[in-house]
Amino acid sequence: MHREPVSQNRRIIHLDMDAFYASVEVLDDPSLKGKPVIVGGDFRRGVVSAASYEARAFGVHSAQPIATARRLCPQGVFLPVRMVRYQEISKKIFSLFSFFTPLVEPLSIDEAFLDITASVRLFGPPEEMARKIKASIRENTGLSLSAGVAPNKFLAKIASALHKPDGLTVVPPEGIRAFLDPLPIGRLWGVGEATRKDLARFNVNTIGDLSRLPLALLEKKFGEHGRRLSELARGIDDREVQTDHEIKSVGQEETFDADLLELEVFKK
Repeated sequence: MHREPVSQNRRIIHLDMDAFYASVEVLDDPSLKGKPVIVGGDFRRGVVSAASYEARAFGVHSAQPIATARRLCPQGVFLPVRMVRYQEISKKIFSLFSFFTPLVEPLSIDEAFLDITASVRLFGPPEEMARKIKASIRENTGLSLSAGVAPNKFLAKIASALHKPDGLTVVPPEGIRAFLDPLPIGRLWGVGEATRKDLARFNVNTIGDLSRLPLALLEKKFGEHGRRLSELARGIDDREVQTDHEIKSVGQEETFDADLLELEVFKK
C-alpha cells in the first residue's frame, strides 16, 4: 500500500554554491574570470576537486583524474586546493544562512539544507526569501549559489541543480507531479547505472514511469530500496533538517590506487 507524505506544509531550501573552489579562486584573482579554472591535486594521482563552468564545457568534472582533465582541457588553469581559504569563506556563508533560520543542516563545505517553514513570517514567501539569501551571499562574499525551494529535502535538492549556475527553482506542493514526472530516472537518489538498467526492463525511463509501477513489484525486485524509490518517485521524503548533522566530506583530497568503476550511493 502506498504511503502518503506526513506533511506538504514544510518549506525547505537546498542551497549549493556554484563551482565553489573554482569560484573562490576567481574571486581572489579576477584575471581568471571567463577562463577554464580547474582545482585539484597533482598530475600523477590527483583528481579534480572543482571545475569552473568554462572548464565543464570541455567535459571536465569533479572527481575526474587530473590527467584526464589536462587532456580534455590543455588550456585550462590548473590550481592546487587551498582548503584553509575555502573554509574561511564557508564559515562566512553558513553564518549568513543562519541569519535567516537556525535550522541549517550542512551537507558539505558549500552546501546546506535550510528549513524556512517558520521564517517566512519574518522574511516573506519562500521564493522571496530564497532571493534574499542569494542576494545576501553575493553582496557579502561576491559568490553565487543555486537554490531549490520545495516541501521536502529530496525535492529541494533536485530543484537546486536544475538551473545552475545562479539558479532558483521553486516546487510548490501542488506542482510536485508536474515537476518530477518528466525527469530522467537517474535524478533519483539511489539510481545508478545498474538500477537504471533493471528499471529499463520495465520500460521505466522517467520518474513518472516509476511512480506508476506497483509497489509490490518494486519491493519484490529491490526489497526495502524499492519501497524507498517508490516514495521518492511520488515526491515523499519526511526527513527533517538536522542541525547537528556532521559534514561527511573530508577536508583534504584523497586519491586511490584503483579506479572506482561504479559506485551507487543512496544518501540517507
